[in-house]
Amino acid sequence: MTTVQPRAIGTALTRIDGPAKVSGTAPYAYEYQLAAPLYLHPVQATIAKGSVAAMDITAARSTDGVAAVLTVFDAPTLADTSDGDLTILQDNQVHYRGQFIGAVLADTAETARYAASLVTVDYQTEAHHTELVPDDPNLYAPEEVNAGFATDTTDGDVEAALRDAEVLVDQTYTTPHEHNNPMEPHSCIALWDNNTHELTLYDSTQGVHAARTKLATLFGLDTDEIRVIAKNIGGGFGSKGAPHSHNTLAVMAAQRVPGRPVKLALTRQQMFDVVGYRTPTIQRLQLGATKDGRLTAIRHDVVEQTATVKEFAEQTAVPTRMMYASTTRATSHRLATLDVAVPFWMRAPGECPGAYALEVAMDELAVACGLDPIELRIRNEPEVDPETGNPWSDRRLVECLRTGAERFGWEPRHPDPGIRSNGEWLIGTGVASSVYPAMIMPGNAARIECTAPGRYTVGIGAVDIGTGTWTALTQIAADVLGCDVDAIDLQIGDTALPAASVEGGSSGISSWGTAIHAAAQQFRREHGDNPTPGALATAEAPENKDAQNYGMYSFGAQFAEAHVNRYTGEIHIARMLGVFSVGQVINPTTLRSQLIGGMTMGLSMALHEESVRDHRLGHIVTRDLASYHISTHADIPDIDAVWLDSVDDHSNPMGSRGAGEIGIVGSAAAVANAIYHATGVRVRDLPIQCDALLT
Repeated sequence: MTTVQPRAIGTALTRIDGPAKVSGTAPYAYEYQLAAPLYLHPVQATIAKGSVAAMDITAARSTDGVAAVLTVFDAPTLADTSDGDLTILQDNQVHYRGQFIGAVLADTAETARYAASLVTVDYQTEAHHTELVPDDPNLYAPEEVNAGFATDTTDGDVEAALRDAEVLVDQTYTTPHEHNNPMEPHSCIALWDNNTHELTLYDSTQGVHAARTKLATLFGLDTDEIRVIAKNIGGGFGSKGAPHSHNTLAVMAAQRVPGRPVKLALTRQQMFDVVGYRTPTIQRLQLGATKDGRLTAIRHDVVEQTATVKEFAEQTAVPTRMMYASTTRATSHRLATLDVAVPFWMRAPGECPGAYALEVAMDELAVACGLDPIELRIRNEPEVDPETGNPWSDRRLVECLRTGAERFGWEPRHPDPGIRSNGEWLIGTGVASSVYPAMIMPGNAARIECTAPGRYTVGIGAVDIGTGTWTALTQIAADVLGCDVDAIDLQIGDTALPAASVEGGSSGISSWGTAIHAAAQQFRREHGDNPTPGALATAEAPENKDAQNYGMYSFGAQFAEAHVNRYTGEIHIARMLGVFSVGQVINPTTLRSQLIGGMTMGLSMALHEESVRDHRLGHIVTRDLASYHISTHADIPDIDAVWLDSVDDHSNPMGSRGAGEIGIVGSAAAVANAIYHATGVRVRDLPIQCDALLT
């Protein structure tokens, strides 16, 4: 694959959308100024399973300023009810606590919220089951796991290899519920035209075209009857990768009051109910090795949860299939169907929790073999992709480990834990590897128009969720068109533009940049190197045939230094370093932001984040950012991310690979391994808190 010669690519260009965002002039979904809007507030189920016997809306309906009330008994009928996450108000059944069972429309948000509190509901309750346990008698194997991966894999006689192993690690690791909490909550404005049967949706979504397709099916509309606009998004982390039931509710409400915009912004508490979360996991890792640390067997078995209304199967064990060399390996996934909301994508779904368990198990193997954990990983470096046998497109994990060790000051590190201290603080260091697939999504196209001599408008229906897409795509367009970035007018975030895939799986820039590259080539074929104003070309991104012939991943090495108080168990992470191989860097500034953001989320996963469910009532009790703790500036005194200088000639025309998620992969394990090295206490259940260290 031929790559473009970098000009704007690789430059630390200041974010194009920055001035509008810091000045408050960039409109987010809820902020579009439309005439005579109504405000929507949901009514939610307060039981975990059962049915709604009656709803008294008299007081709500008679409140001044209330325009309409929706209930399970009178809501519009959906055209398609196959997606249980989106199907609401179609019957009186309650499948999880917090499920939408009604809503109030009013002239102000305050009135809508107050009136919703006046709705009284009578229920017929049923026994519910919300707790994930490893021996659930109804565990089952899904047909496939997220992203279309096989549920189970086996390579060789793993059981025999484990029995014959000279060194064996056999441990169980758990990760808790975690909820996405982007700065901008899920929100939208829906406007329904009763005359034309057209829907306009201003939405906080990671994919305008994907949202349009879903909603068209749900409401029985043609896609050209729906326009979805998403110019600025305040974060998503995967949770905004598809519509959720709040979108259904907003459109239903808009159909009830045609011609008036309906505004809905979920509260922070409601974010814990209906927009997805990372499933808790129970992972058994078995590693068999020779005395000198060479793996002979890997077995990774995962138990996680799904919902009664819709299946979601996290691909937790998938990274284990390709990360290290072993003569045998097996992986499996089993699901427990619970009376809970549907799990969904959360930054590096599968790879993040799976790498935590694998990388802590590798640290335990290093201890058992008496090896430095970096040396152990290097000894198990595979020459080719273990899963497919394909050569690597650009695997530089060993270089990441060695570069990081030098920069971090890994040597001299005492192999035994609990040796180094400063007063009452025990000090330890930990390392873990990172991996994330280099994905390109299908169905992308771009349009290029010459608007003046040397100036171009580039249009694609991509979305910038805060990662720097506005800037990076402008840089790519400038390079392929041979002009300055100031000559590019980029248009994104609208289904009126050519189709684009969801911003997810670290695939956005690779997928959309390939489409822009294809459109530029088509533009030159049709109009030459000196086009006249009005010249126009559109092209679809071609399939990357190299993807089937190479193991295509980004890699990284994570380092952490932990300080643990020997008397209280208090944990401070003094510093973190990540070294990554992500191919050609499009913009160093936005890349570093993504990497350290991911590492911070990994630290947060290791020490803080846990959505606690009260199984008696079936609801999440840590429903705000006071009780659901996340890492902040004070938790991370010194964090840095660097990358290797490289170009992946097989990944895409830019030679880049996605980097939005790899920063979180492995970082929680590095923190956990550093805590063990500081204390000698191995904690395998996240989050790691002081009580677990006071043994």
